Amino acid sequence: MTEPRLLNATLLRDFPLPHHPDDSDKEDRGRLLAVAGSRQLPGAAVLAGIAALRAGAGKLQIATAHSVSAAIGAAVPEARVIGHEETEDGCIAESAIEPLLEWARAAQAMMIGCGLQHGPPLDRWLDALLASRLDLPLVLDATVLGSLAKRADALHGWKGDAILLPHPREMARLLQCDVADVTADPLAAARTATERFGAVVVVKGAWSFVAAPDGRCFKFEGGGVGLATSGSGDVLAGIVGGLAARGADGLTAALWGVYLHGEAGRAPGLATSGSGDVLAGIVGGLAARGADGLTAALWGVYLHGEAGRAPTERVGRIGFLPREIPDLVPGLMN
Repeated sequence: MTEPRLLNATLLRDFPLPHHPDDSDKEDRGRLLAVAGSRQLPGAAVLAGIAALRAGAGKLQIATAHSVSAAIGAAVPEARVIGHEETEDGCIAESAIEPLLEWARAAQAMMIGCGLQHGPPLDRWLDALLASRLDLPLVLDATVLGSLAKRADALHGWKGDAILLPHPREMARLLQCDVADVTADPLAAARTATERFGAVVVVKGAWSFVAAPDGRCFKFEGGGVGLATSGSGDVLAGIVGGLAARGADGLTAALWGVYLHGEAGRAPGLATSGSGDVLAGIVGGLAARGADGLTAALWGVYLHGEAGRAPTERVGRIGFLPREIPDLVPGLMN
């Protein structure tokens, strides 16, 4: 079995991001549909959405629970926020299935999971989405990964790149194994998940691992305890989704996402609520730009990680906020 390649700035030269000439408009840079946020976790949608826009997605649509849609719209004025009927616990209800499919058919990438609540409605509309077999990149993060655990075959019918972004506990639920098994050999877990689900898989951690369906795998040795924070994964998903919407393939978006996110993790100041949401948003934004799953994940982690360096230099190793990271992403992609 091949050893993983080291993910760094040199490797990313082999995974260039889509180029958009000066006469490009927002349609050329792709539309990302983010299904995110709930009454308990509206900020996840905000962090992921901003990260996606900073990754270069041309248009952002956020589908969320009606009770928090106005607040999310005010926080992300660049986005079109679509409020749907919700369950008693404040998550998108099953009645949103058909409207979500209509919005997805007009998007260049889709991101699901940031801030959602697990339950039967999520399971049912995930079934409906996967049965549609749409041809667009699909970034899956957070709670939705638990719903995917018993639906491995369904992803194989998805026509676009699928990108999974679990941390070790989410990976354990995805593979239905012990967390200790994942932490003991995260690369093996990533490879197993890739074979089972036919997706680009990123196992997030102090060292992150990326596995592609064609057998290629990568290791990022950046990151650190700073990435162990609520919201960090949402930022990664946003970066990856934004790059995929722009047109980056899944592997490119994944690699860039991992690199950015991991470099930011060198600063323990990322050990704070919300950093993961920014990461998820970056990944989602890359996917919306047209990046395939692996590309979106790699670029997303890279951008998120590198962006975390500047706040550290300004305020110290601890104390900066995840919301500060997306603003630094555009410069890092140049």
